[in-house]
Amino acid sequence: MNAPTSLIEQSRFNMVEQQIRPANVFDSAVLDAMLSLPRENFVPERYKNLAFSDIEIPLEVNGIDTHETMLAPKLEARLAQELQLKPSDATLEIGTGSGFQAALLSRLCTQVLSIEIDTHIAAFAKENLQREKISNVNVEIGDGRTGWGSAEFNAILVTGSLPNIPDSLKYQLAIGGRLVAVVGQAPAMTAVRITRTTAASFETETLFETCIKPLSGTTVSHFKF
Repeated sequence: MNAPTSLIEQSRFNMVEQQIRPANVFDSAVLDAMLSLPRENFVPERYKNLAFSDIEIPLEVNGIDTHETMLAPKLEARLAQELQLKPSDATLEIGTGSGFQAALLSRLCTQVLSIEIDTHIAAFAKENLQREKISNVNVEIGDGRTGWGSAEFNAILVTGSLPNIPDSLKYQLAIGGRLVAVVGQAPAMTAVRITRTTAASFETETLFETCIKPLSGTTVSHFKF
């Protein structure tokens, strides 16, 4: 690994070595992508100084608070790792955000289709991806909570939490495909990986505990017994 040559590169290097590796991210392809992608170019202007911090960053678009956030870098990296992507995979992402997670996935697979419900956020993500000349990510606008279109994917990533995973989303996996999502309600949420093992059966693995904002548009029940 080459020595950092600037303050930004040193900050990026420290992010990987002090945040991402200790979060059990050891996949060399993921680490290399985190080291080479300019995360600072996906962060809203007023928060650029926080681009490598171990926090969620507010997504402010043209001075408007969208009430959405970029995930912390270590979680972006861990989610990407848990998809177990192969270079030939096609990936569906639900929740585009700044476009950085899609950019990360684009380094690990052949094609990413990313669905964003908020038109302002989608425009921000497209601008960021185009600026970085990332051509294997397509951003489409809509509600992807229950899936998108009729194509099957080798991998699906949901970037906001869900109370449960709809069957319609699971059935968009190709056989052998993996879906990674955070399931539950705050403060108890769990990242899971669902693998489609046959046409009609799925295997679910518990990965780690975390807590992130609900996927935009998802209704969270506050009913208590």
